[in-house]
Amino acid sequence: MTRPNLPRRRQSIYLLPNLFTTACLFSGFFAIVMAMNGQFAQAAVAIFVAMVLDSLDGRVARLTNTTSDFGANYDSLADMVSFGVAPALVAYVYALQGMGKLGWLAAFIYVAGAALRLARFNTNIGEVDKRYFQGLPSPAAAALLAGLIWLITDLREARFITYSATDLRWLVWAVTIYAGVTMVSMVPFYSFKDLNLRRSVPFVFVAIGALVLVLVSQDPPLMLFLAVAGYAISGYALFFWRRAKGRGGDLFVESDRKDL
Repeated sequence: MTRPNLPRRRQSIYLLPNLFTTACLFSGFFAIVMAMNGQFAQAAVAIFVAMVLDSLDGRVARLTNTTSDFGANYDSLADMVSFGVAPALVAYVYALQGMGKLGWLAAFIYVAGAALRLARFNTNIGEVDKRYFQGLPSPAAAALLAGLIWLITDLREARFITYSATDLRWLVWAVTIYAGVTMVSMVPFYSFKDLNLRRSVPFVFVAIGALVLVLVSQDPPLMLFLAVAGYAISGYALFFWRRAKGRGGDLFVESDRKDL
């Protein structure tokens, strides 16, 4: 029995959002290359650039109505490279490789945490309170690790500190472990998804935004690291605050599920 000649389905993808995802992937790859060449400040900046690009591809897809399963899966793979493999390798080459097994185990814990975090995020979409992330988001974890390395590099270049990467390896090790474990924790981190950027706001908010940009421009490594570190700690503060109020730290609390 012969099958009828059916028209072949054309395989196509949306270009614009996937260009942003590809740029995010390239930034992560570029960070790895820079770390291998000993250019750690450039590697850290590339991870921050990847973080910005990652925040844009999904928004562009929704604004242009070009969301797709291909784009979602491609975005996850790019995130794994840019926010999983790249930060771990940058930290390993910068400070952890002289620590033997403890060094590469810390890097692997971070990579495994990022992979598990992304897998859980993809499977839990629509099942948790949209106001919160379940565990530290992988871009924030990557920014925490990259921000620390960028800050140390900047302070050394400005001669504010004389410690080498070897002297600070335990600090980098601890932050790497913290980021990896926190990504797979049940600690809630505010997602900012309930902010409505389209509504009008008082003029003072615009002035505050301009002030924040001025402060960041004065010392980007320090200000960005403080901002990311504050966010990385905020989840635990929220967790214990919820526990103190008797609401628990779990995101699956029924009374909180307003957007499901």
